[in-house]
Amino acid sequence: MRAFKSTLFFAGALLLANLLQFGVGWSQDNPPQAAALDTNPVGKVESVSGTVRVTHSSAVLVQANLPASDVGQAKIGDLVYRSDVIETGVDGALGITFADGSAVNFSSNARMEVYEFVYDPRGDSNSTLLSLTAGTFNFISGAIAKTGQMKIDTPVGVVGVRGTAPRVEISKDCSVKFTTMIEEK
Repeated sequence: MRAFKSTLFFAGALLLANLLQFGVGWSQDNPPQAAALDTNPVGKVESVSGTVRVTHSSAVLVQANLPASDVGQAKIGDLVYRSDVIETGVDGALGITFADGSAVNFSSNARMEVYEFVYDPRGDSNSTLLSLTAGTFNFISGAIAKTGQMKIDTPVGVVGVRGTAPRVEISKDCSVKFTTMIEEK
């Protein structure tokens, strides 16, 4: 039995030495490098009621027996970043204004992810890709829809927005109703 323990210890030590040789190790002094984070906000919460959560992709949320409170609750003035996930609860409603002047209002039980947001007021290669998976959304498109590509991904397909005010309704069975008002010139 003693020979088996020695062999197991030696194999473990050899594995650890090999890992350290290739730069893999565990140390508080040498934490793994995180991917570069996008620190430029793309929007801001303008109105909020009920339960609303904005989850930043760079954040790690750990919740263990926390009392029911406003932990993680979005509030007016909170910033929105690329890759954020925005969700409203059964009593939630939310309004966000984006950097290009686009605005979106969320109904209850809504979920959206900001996949892409590239905006340069002097540029013509602007683009937005928003993924909607649940709820009702009312949009007023801004400069990106006029100077680039604004796209909305839904469970049934991708919609291009060009200077309009769309309303997207996604029901529980993932069917999508899309209506739009065309902007007068």
